[in-house]
Amino acid sequence: MSPTSPEAQHLVSLSGVTKTVHVGLRRRPVTILRGVDLAVEHGDVFGLIGPNGAGKTTTVKVLLGLMAPSGGSVDLRLRGLGAVGYLPENPYFYDYLSGREFLSFCARLFGLGAGERKARADRLLRDVGLEAAADVHLRKYSKGMLQRIGIAQALINDPHLVLLDEPMTGLDPIGRLEVKRIIQRLHDEGRTVLFNSHILADVEELCTRIAVMKGGRIVWGGTVAEALTDSPEGLEAFFMRVVGDERPGVSGDERARVPGGEPDEVAGDGQPEVAAGETPS
Repeated sequence: MSPTSPEAQHLVSLSGVTKTVHVGLRRRPVTILRGVDLAVEHGDVFGLIGPNGAGKTTTVKVLLGLMAPSGGSVDLRLRGLGAVGYLPENPYFYDYLSGREFLSFCARLFGLGAGERKARADRLLRDVGLEAAADVHLRKYSKGMLQRIGIAQALINDPHLVLLDEPMTGLDPIGRLEVKRIIQRLHDEGRTVLFNSHILADVEELCTRIAVMKGGRIVWGGTVAEALTDSPEGLEAFFMRVVGDERPGVSGDERARVPGGEPDEVAGDGQPEVAAGETPS
């Protein structure tokens, strides 16, 4: 492969990725991803957007290896997952650790020495605006504070690729501004950031490229500038035009149906709808 070829610039590449899980005693198949093609280039701030149930979170989990794809290929051009930072949508925290202790613990998992652990924890606490609460137990943090400490842990290993699943969730305007500054700083440093978000104003402001998911597929991909050229009134109008039937007043059954196929049985972002007593696998 030529170093100047388009493929050589891709840090993340998914080709034809599918994901089917089986739920219940009868092992009922539920398809979440239906042939995802996605490429993220070095230095991108890439926004993955789509309605609830589109498969965004599942795509990120497959990319990380937290879920195995049922088909297709995943290519992550890094020396290992130690070069990846990740904030899940619903992270779990140790209640009786302070913010500083939690970051030090995460840094220790990456084999950092005591001096480097302290330096990185102090810097990240300052970056996310939690210096004053650094020694407070996490059980006393607000939802927004927990979201910010979660972003800090995603950066503790100084990653080349940062994956953030709904990073603005629960943040007040000041917290959102601080997170946007962090993402912009990562971009300025040449890092690659991929994040999911329903806050399209933030996506429009921060991202270089976006992909729109619907029904387990990528239905549009390109630069933010290209999207705004198609819809000068803004990214929200563009999004509503691309997803089409994903608008208020359309029933869940209608939204779940993929043209030419069976209804998507999903609840939330790419997660199968499971009846009581059933377990997805």
